[in-house]
Amino acid sequence: MRIRFWGVRGSVPTPLMPSKVKSKVSSSVQRIAGKDIESQEARERFLSSLPDYLFSTVGGNTACVEVVTKEPCRFIFDAGTGIRELGNEILATKKPAECQIFFSHFHWDHIQGLPFFGPAFDPRYSISFYSPVPEFKAILEGQMKPPYFPITMDVMSAKKSFKVLGGEPVTVGGVKISYRAMNHPGGCYSYAIEEGKVRAIYSTDTELREEDFRRTPENQAYFQDADILVLDTQYTLGEAIEKYNWGHSSFSLASDFAATWGIKRLVLFHHEPSYSDLKVESIFKNASWYIEHLESKGIEVFLAREGLDIEV
Repeated sequence: MRIRFWGVRGSVPTPLMPSKVKSKVSSSVQRIAGKDIESQEARERFLSSLPDYLFSTVGGNTACVEVVTKEPCRFIFDAGTGIRELGNEILATKKPAECQIFFSHFHWDHIQGLPFFGPAFDPRYSISFYSPVPEFKAILEGQMKPPYFPITMDVMSAKKSFKVLGGEPVTVGGVKISYRAMNHPGGCYSYAIEEGKVRAIYSTDTELREEDFRRTPENQAYFQDADILVLDTQYTLGEAIEKYNWGHSSFSLASDFAATWGIKRLVLFHHEPSYSDLKVESIFKNASWYIEHLESKGIEVFLAREGLDIEV
């Protein structure tokens, strides 16, 4: 199972402003010493030594995560602005494909990329949409009509189907997808993807509660010993307390949650749009330090960034 991140920001797209680019360049130049420009090899060595927050960016697109299984099947979780680039890559292969798109919920940052998903406008492709929300087809159609958008979903020439999830897991090509409701204003669903003995969980827009840590049979069956957990960590702990009931978690709560359920890999996801790359990187470092000092050892922590590719 391969997990790829196409959009990792929460709430609203966060493009890198010109002032931020200039700041990155200025900070990088200040680090240059004479030895760093003596040769092409020295220059490349210098560039590779720069921290990620200077030489890279976590990205500004909103939530979109791709899971490719051995079958192979292409599962897409949420259609934030990141799905546009994913669509471009799919089209570049020039191979007919089936896409399975699962929606966690229908806040704008999780659906606003769908009108720009190229394969949806190509009859060579088949797209199945999934959600436990009975009226979700009408919700998606609602954002693609005037005055919100100039064309309707009817223009999408791909073969489309809309499948309302009815409580039981759904199986696609030997891959089982389970789901459960999480704590978020207006509702949100997480998804567990199982292929063979590998299990990954996608849980965006989740405000963890005390009952999520309880060792109930339901919690154990869903979370226990998952191979990887992609989890909302939009806030610091202080912000999570201040913004109680806003529907997002902190990196420390996420770390405690991963330790409680024996999660092998934790991916920090759905980054706060007001955070700079430096701020997001500092949260990642703090989470790594925190996890190292937990009694439960061995949790590997990742920072979700556009282009991150994890083999599970």
